[in-house]
Amino acid sequence: MDIPTSRPQPQPSLAAMIVISLVIGGLGGGLVAGGVLQSKGLTSSTSSTSKQQLSVQEDSATVDVVKKTSPAVVSIIISKDYSKIYGDRQQTSPFDNIFGFPFSQQQAPQGKQDIGGGSGFIVSSDGMIVTNKHVVDDDQASYTVVMNDGKKYDAKVVAKDPGNDVAVLDIDAKDLPTLELADSNSVVIGQTVIAIGNALGEYRNTVTKGIVSGKSRTITASDSAGSSETLEDVFQTDAAINPGNSGGPLLDLTGHVIAINTAVNSQGQLIGFSIPVNVVKKDIDSVNDTGKITAAFLGVRYMVITQAMADQNKLPVNHGVLIGTSDTSQAAVVKDSPASKAGLAENDIIVAVNGTTIDDTHTLSGQIAAHKPGDEITLTIYHKGDKKDVKVTLEEKK
Repeated sequence: MDIPTSRPQPQPSLAAMIVISLVIGGLGGGLVAGGVLQSKGLTSSTSSTSKQQLSVQEDSATVDVVKKTSPAVVSIIISKDYSKIYGDRQQTSPFDNIFGFPFSQQQAPQGKQDIGGGSGFIVSSDGMIVTNKHVVDDDQASYTVVMNDGKKYDAKVVAKDPGNDVAVLDIDAKDLPTLELADSNSVVIGQTVIAIGNALGEYRNTVTKGIVSGKSRTITASDSAGSSETLEDVFQTDAAINPGNSGGPLLDLTGHVIAINTAVNSQGQLIGFSIPVNVVKKDIDSVNDTGKITAAFLGVRYMVITQAMADQNKLPVNHGVLIGTSDTSQAAVVKDSPASKAGLAENDIIVAVNGTTIDDTHTLSGQIAAHKPGDEITLTIYHKGDKKDVKVTLEEKK
């Protein structure tokens, strides 16, 4: 997306202001001119010293974070015996675009081969590891976790989030280092962040640094195999997220995880996307409680309402979502879904969930994802022009 820019108006330089001061001071006496120069010199020196101190403090914090967190960041190696599946046909890895890291193969070799790699991080001392779903999405592959010190463990895929790009692994180990999880709702645009991951499937625990560039982004991520997934409410960052960094942590300057790195925009430079860690917290709780990841399901397809859409269609509001789809092969309201049972219909407008207005920072999917199957929510909707509240009991997404 092209972002319009504008040129800032030129401002007088410090040198120009000093010249003006000197001219005026010269007219009034040499002592005044000398005072101006001395004052300017003091201000410049103090400012420079402050900037240097700030830079040193931030650099020191970064070094401390990397030293503290690296032992809990792991590499995930994907292995597969293609010869049993494809024979001698030419084959490439399914992780061939923005997901994971590809190990391309011209011909299927004999025996098990490493075909890709990703990243993850340890969240419990007895071996629970969080990564991206797309890193471990191949049920015919096997996965090995490599620790920062080089130790290797066979990994079991415990659960995959049906509604987001998150998965949980388990390894047979004890007394492991772990990472602490932040409250991603408190993240602000412009704050410094650090990404750690298995860059290019080869360089373990590579560190990059940047800022949070945006929040509440919606992206559609895809791979060369043709599969795609729409992710909403993700963070944008300019910390370099290289192939293989998928599943690694995005950290704040206290060393807490604020998000899980998941995708990059291949058409831009330093445009990466990460899933807020509060989603991960919910998934971890679900695994601990039920042994799987459950996601709440409403059952509507929709379009986000913009000002232009509202004006063009004479809608009663300029925010929220319009239930409907451009794909005529799909129903706007899924049959026998919670939305259908509650009486929602195509062309209804959902403007709030439990009183929270649906807008750029509070998406419908984000509000639904914050709930569990079985939760009753109240939707504020416009139905044929009439505004009303509708109660819906969410179900488990299959």
